[in-house]
Amino acid sequence: MIATFEGQFQKTKSACERAMAQVSDAQLHQQINPLQNSIATIVQHLAGNMESRWADFLTTDGEKWGRDRDLEFADRQLPRVELMALWERGWRCLFDALASLSDADLSRTVTVRNQPITVLQAIVRQIEHYGWHAGQIALIGKHLVGERWNYLTIPPGGTAALNKKMGV
Repeated sequence: MIATFEGQFQKTKSACERAMAQVSDAQLHQQINPLQNSIATIVQHLAGNMESRWADFLTTDGEKWGRDRDLEFADRQLPRVELMALWERGWRCLFDALASLSDADLSRTVTVRNQPITVLQAIVRQIEHYGWHAGQIALIGKHLVGERWNYLTIPPGGTAALNKKMGV
């Protein structure tokens, strides 16, 4: 199961990166409305969340004492290279933690904000959380790029061709 979870996280990471590759450096920081975070802000948040949740995963609370979650939501106007380094650091923390686990660990208990949950619940919780933000990144990117957008999944009108290719 750990390998399945790792694959799902890899798909989410890849989708976000393919979306981010389509926007300009300036668009990474653009808000589509005053209540919407920029892609850069979402990246900052995800990186902070990953480091907090996955560092010392089995031995410390998933909400680390030094994390400033509110600061994650202030677009620090980081250049793309720095933003992507932050992104990679967060994902490395996640994948290193997953690599240290076995399926037998799924029933173990970890804490997040002092609340006990199983390792399985913690992983599923993060898959959902990161998927939510991946959708936001894609939506913002698609909005900003417009007609030049390259779909991350099956493009409109592409289902029949895909089904034929898949032998359906």
